Amino acid sequence: MEILLGKTAGFCGGVSRAVKNSEKDLEKYKKVYCLGELVHNKEVIEDLEKKGLKIINDISEGKDRVIIRAHGVEKSVYEKAKEMNIELLDYTCTKVLLIHDLVEEYAKNGYYIVLIGEYEHPEVIGTYSFCGEYKSKINKVEDVPELINKIKKSNKNKILVVAQTTFNGLKFDEIVEKIRESIDENVKLEVNKTICNATTLRQNEAIELSKKVDLMIIIGGKNSSNTNKLYDISKRYVENAIIVETYKEIDKEYVKTFEKIGIMAGASTPKSSIDEVIKFIES
Repeated sequence: MEILLGKTAGFCGGVSRAVKNSEKDLEKYKKVYCLGELVHNKEVIEDLEKKGLKIINDISEGKDRVIIRAHGVEKSVYEKAKEMNIELLDYTCTKVLLIHDLVEEYAKNGYYIVLIGEYEHPEVIGTYSFCGEYKSKINKVEDVPELINKIKKSNKNKILVVAQTTFNGLKFDEIVEKIRESIDENVKLEVNKTICNATTLRQNEAIELSKKVDLMIIIGGKNSSNTNKLYDISKRYVENAIIVETYKEIDKEYVKTFEKIGIMAGASTPKSSIDEVIKFIES
């Protein structure tokens, strides 16, 4: 049996920064609130909770100081924190913050903002709050006709299209192409493919690995957007693919039936989880 591990598997820079800084905060303050799960990984969260991290779902539940995770938050959270005299330990990914600034600036300049991403993903919810009055969320080609109708009703002739940083790059291109085909000639379309470079590299590597193996194992949280994208992409190129959060979910007898196994991991997956999966398969 041969195992091929993706070079880009595991923590991205934004997640690594958020986890390391949170660990330092917990050493210093012993107890710190975090607005939502810091990362979409059960093992990481459980470890941080043992050190004193307390997950809250609304800023009003916090006090003293609250961590803002890598996904970012809605604009109103900053205002509420100021009112409540809460110190925000803001570990929003720098790439996400740049998108907030970008859409806010374009909205002020009269653009209709189209955000391509998963509607209920925390990053999308946060970014959408910076998009001004004229805006839409979309995540599949089939929704483009409805989007075009909304844009026409807004009387806007300038459109900016951006993406959730962990969105499927192939799907983004398909949606943008459909938008191009559907708009009038007098409408100005600007596209900023704000998918994170680390996400793009990881997705491209998943494609290449999937073409070489009989089975792809994607390691990461089941509620992680980028992990699920890796799974979806892999399924395009290899018949057999599974998502696991830990090695304990792997069926030993099932894995034995494959000669070549590819392994990729989401941006919130620690190296320890990857190592455990490899060790389990090798055994």
